[in-house]
Amino acid sequence: MPSADPPTGRPAAAPHAKTGLSSVSSAARLLKEFRHGERDLGVTELSRRLGLGKSTVHRILTTLTAEGLLEREPTSGLYRLGLAMYDLGSNVPIHRDIHQLALPVMEALRQQTQESLHVAVRDGREVVYVERLESQQTVRTFMRIGHRNWAHCTSTGKVLLAFLPGDQLESLLDGWDLVRKTDRTISGLDELRAELVRVRSRGYGTNVNESEPGVASVAAPIRDSRGEVLAALSLVGPTMRLSQRSLRQFATLVVDGAQTVSQRLGHRRTSSDCGA
Repeated sequence: MPSADPPTGRPAAAPHAKTGLSSVSSAARLLKEFRHGERDLGVTELSRRLGLGKSTVHRILTTLTAEGLLEREPTSGLYRLGLAMYDLGSNVPIHRDIHQLALPVMEALRQQTQESLHVAVRDGREVVYVERLESQQTVRTFMRIGHRNWAHCTSTGKVLLAFLPGDQLESLLDGWDLVRKTDRTISGLDELRAELVRVRSRGYGTNVNESEPGVASVAAPIRDSRGEVLAALSLVGPTMRLSQRSLRQFATLVVDGAQTVSQRLGHRRTSSDCGA
């Protein structure tokens, strides 16, 4: 009968290493489930989503909580992202640079317009909001840092799509079934392509009732030292204050603000920034 021991020269720890990598992968997948907008998730729901046993999910949750990556709410027993995750995220270079360089510009814009300001980056077909300053007016929009939305129905998303190289954009659009969030949401790829051409030509994107009824926004690209668009700066508010006319007026301020942040990142404006 063959020996169950590994042959000479083969490390006995290999199966454990594989198991360890699997555990790390499961933990990473679990953490990513918190990016979809839910603040709190429980063992049963995470087990269903991940296709893992409840005991396995509970063990991962216990470990991540002990490390401060998650927190457990005593009353409900549900889990949420912990402060350690915020610390890690805030130290990602793009987040740190944008926070330091964009925040003063955002504060100046908020003072001028009295509206909310956001900075977003693209993650696939979604945008992720990495910085925000809320309006101090009574009626205002609220969007927390880390919130995600579809790129095709947001002003920031349109900007981040519009300035992608053509081959990258087409690869992203291929097979994309555009989610219709309101009756104003762009739902056809040809319509989206035409909108992105307009955004690229004028240098900013708008959204009126496309991602949420009663909400409007205007966004402009933030470029790095190589001229590549790495983020978008947006002004957001209720449609009761942001008409098409005021959006066009605010667009000039937002474009100027985004260019200021870009210059602080080392970008030097060229004629190819718009329409290229």
